[in-house]
Amino acid sequence: MPVEPETQPTEEQIAPEIPLAVRWLTYLLILPLIALTTAFFGSISLVVGLWDKNGRQQHALARVWARVLLRIAFSPVALEHAERLHAQETAVYACNHLSYYDTPVLYAKLPFQFRILAKAPLWKVPFIGWYLERSGQVPIDQSSARAGVASLVRGAKTLETGLPFVVFPEGGRAATGELQPMAAGAAWMAIRAQVPIVPLTLVGTYELLPIHVYILRPRPLKLIVGEAIPTVGMTTKDADALMQRVRAVIHATYIAEHG
Repeated sequence: MPVEPETQPTEEQIAPEIPLAVRWLTYLLILPLIALTTAFFGSISLVVGLWDKNGRQQHALARVWARVLLRIAFSPVALEHAERLHAQETAVYACNHLSYYDTPVLYAKLPFQFRILAKAPLWKVPFIGWYLERSGQVPIDQSSARAGVASLVRGAKTLETGLPFVVFPEGGRAATGELQPMAAGAAWMAIRAQVPIVPLTLVGTYELLPIHVYILRPRPLKLIVGEAIPTVGMTTKDADALMQRVRAVIHATYIAEHG
């Protein structure tokens, strides 16, 4: 999957208009609240993980954590075309990636348990790695092509058990808010498991919290569910073309909403 470029815009370049008072409010109150909320729910989840083998209770805790973070951010989320989520829940949901707040939005609004792909080095981070392991998330190993394929095979097997997957195919947050190239791994898993792939489009999270900016700018957010694209009859050779189709849907939806 692509990685974020080394040269990124600075906070001053991205959000120069933020008043000093807002900056200090964020540093002294909002960011500590986010950290405490994450530590609190993360600690409970680690304990629950001792007996919660199917991850159901840990996922419920993650949903509460996500809703609290959105309240802290004063940023309500509208879920559009929610009916498309229930047509085929066992699917790969491919979403654009704009902000650290993307994950809370997805946990707060998607009404079913799902799994995510996360970079393998996160499994070595205390607390975060323990949570990822105990809650059944799947590491993506980018050390070699063979390791990457093995990771995707594990993801496909998870889909075959009936659990949906949520993936950020761009591989990292967009530095400028513009949609980046998407790796075909999400499409590959969907085809391998013969389940649909569903485009998800986030709108507003970049403006709420851009990359390398640690000041929240509250605003209404949207999560827009696209039409499911079936993969029955496709082979993994079709993964690149399928991913381009998904990207086109997300791009068109984002432009229509965002301008």
